[in-house]
Amino acid sequence: MSNTESKAESQLVELNKEEIYKEAIKTWGPQMQIIMCLEEMSELQKELIKHIRGKGKYDCIAEEIADVFIMLEQMVVLFDCNYRVASHKQFKLTRLKGLLGKENEKQT
Repeated sequence: MSNTESKAESQLVELNKEEIYKEAIKTWGPQMQIIMCLEEMSELQKELIKHIRGKGKYDCIAEEIADVFIMLEQMVVLFDCNYRVASHKQFKLTRLKGLLGKENEKQT
């Protein structure tokens, strides 16, 4: 992460993301926020396909990734599952590290 990105992220922390997410869920309702999450993931998928076809733009991809991150963080708040998500991420990253080790052993 670049210095500019870390500064931008720290500024967002000051906005108290969780409160913003709760307000969005309260304002538009849980079902609409789930639909928005699916829509944002679809838009990211579209931009990634454009990239594979040689027509993608990195800024568009970055924008859609940001949208997906925001919506996924809202889903964590909506489903009150921060600990469970963190636990699953840790397990899956550990598994990935092991798989990469096995792949590296095959290549040597």
